[in-house]
Order: sequence, then structure tokens, then C-alpha cells
Amino acid sequence: MNTDKITIEDIDIKGKQLFIRVDFNVPLDDNLNITDDTRIRSALPTINYAIDEGASIILASHLGRPNGVDPRFSLAPLAKRLQRLLGKDVLFADDCIGPQTETMARNLKPGEILLLENLRFHPGEQKNDAAFARSLTKLRLDVYINDAFGTAHREHASTIGLAKLTQSKACGFLMKKEITYLVRAVSSPARPFVAILGGAKVSGKIGVIENLGPNVDKVIVGGGMAFTFLKASGIDVGNSLVEDSMLDFAREIMQNAIARGIKFYLPVDCVVAASKDPSAEAKSVPVQEIPKGWMGLDIGRASVHLFTEALANAKTILWNGPMGLFEVDAYSRGTSAIAHAVATAYALTIVGGGETAMAVHQANESENISFISTGGGAALQLLEGKALPGLSVLPDMENLH
Repeated sequence: MNTDKITIEDIDIKGKQLFIRVDFNVPLDDNLNITDDTRIRSALPTINYAIDEGASIILASHLGRPNGVDPRFSLAPLAKRLQRLLGKDVLFADDCIGPQTETMARNLKPGEILLLENLRFHPGEQKNDAAFARSLTKLRLDVYINDAFGTAHREHASTIGLAKLTQSKACGFLMKKEITYLVRAVSSPARPFVAILGGAKVSGKIGVIENLGPNVDKVIVGGGMAFTFLKASGIDVGNSLVEDSMLDFAREIMQNAIARGIKFYLPVDCVVAASKDPSAEAKSVPVQEIPKGWMGLDIGRASVHLFTEALANAKTILWNGPMGLFEVDAYSRGTSAIAHAVATAYALTIVGGGETAMAVHQANESENISFISTGGGAALQLLEGKALPGLSVLPDMENLH
């Protein structure tokens, strides 16, 4: 997949009406208050550029996984937050298609912004339904901009169908930034290049491990997936999460790493408990001494020290996946310590979205990371070297006339 795409700067948008697909899929609390507006803030450079160029702007996004129209997933609160961040009025449409929305879109003046209601209130969005995509074209749009990296791995109407129906199209600044960091930094990194891989399962990271393999100098493995590697090394890991079908793959990965001179780090100790219950008794033990019936739920202090030492001389660090069950306070210390170690490293630091971004945010280290991806699944797919449908549909730089 060619990742050198035409961006919003490369095309003439002066006085044009733009349809910008953004990713405003932000977390909300029970009272529908936004708990983290990173994704909205990440879209501001593209929106502000369009305003400065005198374009009129239609913004479209999904929020959550609604089953039909559901007020809990309305984008109305997001319009208010965006208004505050931009310091200017943001119009809000009660639907993303239909006569009323079309009228609002037709009447937009240069510099005005219209945020559409949740795209996923219509089943046609996720089905990439041609009729739904055509309904979106009725909003008088001259240019299509995709700045929603978080949905670039989805084949939906607003990311694929609409892009195909629009002649003038490009990616926004956030999309460009994501591609630049995740693709180029990984394919030609400053060395030593260290990859930290965590999360629950090896199977979810196979593609990443294989794609990064030839490029890394060190690999640090934590989280649930570490126990599959430990068991593959002949260690009894008690009731810890293990994918038995992945044991041969894990052995092969470790052997290949050693053969290529890549340093491969696994936890040397872990925090264990008899169950995941936050009130269960927990203790720290060497990985060879996990009691029968107990499970590892976080990396221990010695592992934190080992991993921190391994990061000391890194020039590029890529981190994808937490070190343990970080959502539970008792098992969050390992992930938090690694967040601090990555944040204080003298290196280009890249965090691959999703849970890892949440963990870094929880550790109050977001400001100290070079780049935090806004897309968990999309980041993973890109790190696997796979094409992203929402990106592939956009024109390459070589086609710029």
C-alpha cells in the first residue's frame, strides 16, 4: 500500500464546501460527559486550516456502537466541546442525511461549521451501503477529506463509499501524521529501535511481531501474552492466560530473534493472584514460582527494572499493549512504570493507540510521548504492514497534477 497520500494542503479548498470525516469517538461517562477529548483536539489542525482557507465545513463521525437511533450516542455534547475548543459557533444537524440536513448544508457560508449527528444511527454506514453514501453526497460537498485514522481500517460508507463518489479527495493532517509516524518511523527508525508489546494475546499481535521482526533491535514482551512465551520456554505459569495453540509460534519467534541478534526480554517476576477479583490476595513472585492455581496479572518490580534498563539507550521506542490488567488498580503499577520509563527516555516514542494510549493517559504521561496514535485497530493493522481501506481509497501523491 502506498502511504504517500495527497493531503488537504495539496488541493485547492478556497471557498469550497468540505466533507471532513473525523473520528470523534470519544469516551463518555454515565452522565454523557466527555472524559477525554484527545480525538477532538487531534482534528483541530485540519478544521482550523479549512476555516483559514475560507471553506465551509461539514464534519461527520460515529460515536460508540448504537443499535439504531440512541440518544446516549448523540454527538450533540461534542458540538458544544468543539465550539469551546475552536472559540466559534458550531451548527448541529439532528441527522446526518435527509432534507433538513441538506438545507443546513446548502446554506453554509465560508468559515461555518456543521457537525452531523452520529453516522451509525443509520445501518447503511457500517454496511458501506451505496444508497446511504449517495445520500451523503446530497449535502453539497465539493471536497472529501478523511482525517479519521481510527476508522481507516473499516470499510464503511463514510470512509469508502463516499470517497469513491467524490472526485476531489485527500487526507487531513492527523491522518498524514499517523502514517508518517507509524510507517516511516518503523521502516527506517533511529537505532536502537525497541518494540514493547503487551496486551492479552499473542494471536492478536502475530502480524505486528512478524512485520517488525526485521527492523527491531530489542523486543520487550509483557501483559498476558508474556505467559505464552514463558510457557513456551518451559516455565509452569499456573493459571495465567496462555494460548496453547501459539506455543510453537512463540518458540519460533524467540529462536529467530536470537539467531538475528535481537535481544528478547520477558518478565522475570510478576504479580499473581488466585483470581482477577480486585479484592483477592496478590503477591509478587519470580516467574518460575507462580503458585499452582494462581495467575499472573502484572509484571513485577524486577521486570520493570529490567525493561527500564533495556530502554535506556533506545533512540526509537514503539509501545503497543499494556503490561498487565491495568484497569484494576492493584495490577496497574507495571504498566504505569513502563509509561514513565518510555516518557523519560531520550528517544522518539510512539504509542500505538487503544488501551496503551489509555494507560499513558492514566499515568499522566501523555504530554511526554512524541506521538500517541488515535486509532487502536487501525494502528495495529498498519504496524502489521496491511493496507487500510480508508487510506487506500485516497489518491497517491504521484497522481497529483
